[in-house]
Amino acid sequence: MEKYTRAQLALRNGEDKDEIWVAYKGKIYDMTNSRLWRNGKHYEHWAGQDLTPEMKDAPHTEFVFDKFEPFAELED
Repeated sequence: MEKYTRAQLALRNGEDKDEIWVAYKGKIYDMTNSRLWRNGKHYEHWAGQDLTPEMKDAPHTEFVFDKFEPFAELED
């Protein structure tokens, strides 16, 4: 699986580049086609970042990521 840095992830925020990516538990997910991530944001969460620490405040569980296939890993 390909790896991307946090800096590369940050560019995929729906503004700097058209892609909308988020990371969770070391995996990167492409949310570009998700209707819930329009313009690079999902409620108070922004694309282009690792959402792992924010999951505790989400109204849903981590199983929401089961709907998406990770395509890359986040480099440490």
